[in-house]
Amino acid sequence: MRRRELIFLLGGTAFTWPVSSGAQQKAMPVIGVLSPASYDPFSTFVTAFRQGLSEAGYVEGENLAIEYRFAEGHYDRLPALAADLVGRKVDLIMANSPPAALAAKSATSTIPIVFRGGTDPVGDGLVASLARPGGNLTGVSLADDVTAKRLQLLSELVPRVGVIALMVNPNTPSAERVIRDLQEAARTKGLQLHVLKAGSESEINSAFASLVQLHVDALVVAADPFLSSRREQLVALASRHAVPSSYAWREFAASGGLISYGPSLTSAFRLVGHYAGKVLKGAKPADLPVQQPTTFELVINLKTAEALGLTVPQSMLMRADEVIE
Repeated sequence: MRRRELIFLLGGTAFTWPVSSGAQQKAMPVIGVLSPASYDPFSTFVTAFRQGLSEAGYVEGENLAIEYRFAEGHYDRLPALAADLVGRKVDLIMANSPPAALAAKSATSTIPIVFRGGTDPVGDGLVASLARPGGNLTGVSLADDVTAKRLQLLSELVPRVGVIALMVNPNTPSAERVIRDLQEAARTKGLQLHVLKAGSESEINSAFASLVQLHVDALVVAADPFLSSRREQLVALASRHAVPSSYAWREFAASGGLISYGPSLTSAFRLVGHYAGKVLKGAKPADLPVQQPTTFELVINLKTAEALGLTVPQSMLMRADEVIE
């Protein structure tokens, strides 16, 4: 996608791709995309979202316009960015994460919102129930915090692991829940757990610097939009410090991370695009059940394992959905 116009708004970043002068007069429906991350790490999922829209009959630049708002990792900018989209009277807001969805919900009770949510949209206060969302929100819920399963897989892969670290963004709504889940899983396995909180680029660097002092054997990186947007930094630091690390999404393993386990983000955003198309055609979010993933991807980067001196058990290789060599 070519960036034709760049606007800085209240410290956040706004991208618009005007398709014609008529678009400003609402000659076609306009979707506002709200993200706490930045554009480049999110571009793959923008493509998947647009694919879902296309399959629903909407093509950006032909019969649909999209305005993009990116908070660049600064979650406190989301309310202003959401308010700007509401002020522009967009027809629908696509929120690409729980923090973005919460900001959008606070900004409007009338504009439809379709979200890529976390594991508990009800607990996060986004919808009344998964089957009957109510209100103006619906979307796709992902089991973002299967963090205990990632710990289990990592302990299978790393022999004689005794000390584990969890990196979590304290600004994400699910942070405390993820910490509790992994603390319980670590106690069950008799592992020592250190929680490293990182909500900025500098805090990520500081967290890795502390790993050596803490004698950490392996690292679990929690699912979070900001941390996902910093995947190149995270993977590079894990490699530099030779720390076996587990991640939420396939994109980390494809970038050189050791192992990932979680639902497919591209499939989720494609489904969000389908739902957005339904709403644009007249469906009410209150009547569209929140969708949930049915499959999870285990991806192992064999080259990274070899660089760390790890032998991947044959049983794990047989369970993997993808092995990167």
